[in-house]
Amino acid sequence: MPHVLVINPNANTDVTDGIRTAVQGLAGPARPIEVVGLEGTPYGIESQRDVDAVAGPLAERIAAESDRYDAFVIACFSDPGLHAAREVTAKPVLGIAQSGVLTAMALGSRVGVISILPGSIPRHWRAYRAMGVSEGVVGDHAVGASVAELADESAMGDRMLAVGRELLEACGADVLVLGCAGMAQYRAPLEAELGVPVVDPTQAAVGLAQTSASLGLLTR
Repeated sequence: MPHVLVINPNANTDVTDGIRTAVQGLAGPARPIEVVGLEGTPYGIESQRDVDAVAGPLAERIAAESDRYDAFVIACFSDPGLHAAREVTAKPVLGIAQSGVLTAMALGSRVGVISILPGSIPRHWRAYRAMGVSEGVVGDHAVGASVAELADESAMGDRMLAVGRELLEACGADVLVLGCAGMAQYRAPLEAELGVPVVDPTQAAVGLAQTSASLGLLTR
């Protein structure tokens, strides 16, 4: 019975609630999932300084909870503190960027990523290169919104759709990844409108965490 803890490393409770909604379909009596935020952290993880600031608190939280859960998910597309967290527990620890992109590469051959702010894109490309997947990512384009602004579906829906269509038409993407944990509510509408697979990275990471825990796999 894999028990997964999903940690939103920012202090935005709307994002935490959205993540909880996004993963509830993966939960069940034999697959409990808990979703929490981190107090005292930035309201949105929007810069390298934000990423660096939450790495320590994340590792501390996972170390403190290691005996209570079978796997952990870091629900931020920068995968902050991923490798530090893996040092403090023998349980699987999954980052949503790594999980989301690798899942997309299993569904298509040309991955496009919808990001939040333009400043996040260089950080993402560093991660793609470190993962060895940069040749499979054909584009990473921003909607130009903060994490907080993503909650306004009336304002963001058309912008998300426009960026998704741009990745398909200008970059040749055949599968899309949502580049922020706060975008989960847009996955289904984008997939229906654009006709290609759209991966919510938190859902992908939770699925991998459940499988890894069930099989007794380790992460390094």
